[in-house]
Amino acid sequence: MISIIIPAHNEANVIRNAVTEYLPGIDTGEIEVIIVCNGCSDNTKDIVTSLSKEIKCIETAFPSKTNALNLGDAEAIGFPRIYQDADVVVSLDTIRKIDKLLESGKFIAASPKMKMDVRKASWTVRSYYEIWQGITYVQEGMIGTGIYALSEAARKKFDKFPKIIADDGYIRALFKTEERTTLDNCCSIVRSPTNLNGLLKIKTRSRLGRYELKKKYPHLIKNEQKNYKGAFLKLVKQIDLWPKIVVYFYVNMLSRFRAKKHIHHIGFSGWERDDSSRQVD
Repeated sequence: MISIIIPAHNEANVIRNAVTEYLPGIDTGEIEVIIVCNGCSDNTKDIVTSLSKEIKCIETAFPSKTNALNLGDAEAIGFPRIYQDADVVVSLDTIRKIDKLLESGKFIAASPKMKMDVRKASWTVRSYYEIWQGITYVQEGMIGTGIYALSEAARKKFDKFPKIIADDGYIRALFKTEERTTLDNCCSIVRSPTNLNGLLKIKTRSRLGRYELKKKYPHLIKNEQKNYKGAFLKLVKQIDLWPKIVVYFYVNMLSRFRAKKHIHHIGFSGWERDDSSRQVD
């Protein structure tokens, strides 16, 4: 049985889309889905329980993603163990492909390719993601995909999820390049923020997570090899991309400034999230 754990903090607008894809597999017992409602003040739980009585729904008043992941892990019985964000949509077929790959033993950690839904995004947001998705580091997966899968052997590499912002960055850094992979024949659908303000919230949080990992787990950073120079040498040859490259660097510089200011005043807690991508269609 495949186990899928989805932490949910006030995700009433999006949780139905995430879970509905899995209903056929839930009904047959092919997969178990565990939703961990953490610190919810909306009707996320009611929506989940209305979809299927076979879905395990856990509630905690404590709003913490990593704590929710640990609570879900304690209930899960299957492998591979898949961890998914509530605002991401993944097909059951994609889950089956991930399961088959990890079962082969060639890799112990995997994620699908990310497909960014920018249909409602501003030109600035679309420009940023066009450049960002062209970077090799991003294409290698387990960053920004909103979902990652671990085999039983991979899950044994750590005890519990630590109290950190970037759980995906932490997991990715646990494994060497040859131990993890991205499946190009399937994808997770991630809806982008609609405006610059939402994008800055996401990127500031991402930067905070990176700084926190570097501070708390410096020994893991060696597994993260970023070849920005090679990626941008290819991009700058395309003159039509220059305005978009400017947007990319502007967002990155501003998010770094915001993250450092946040750390100085608050530390690594109290970050913002973008809700523009969670609006009901």
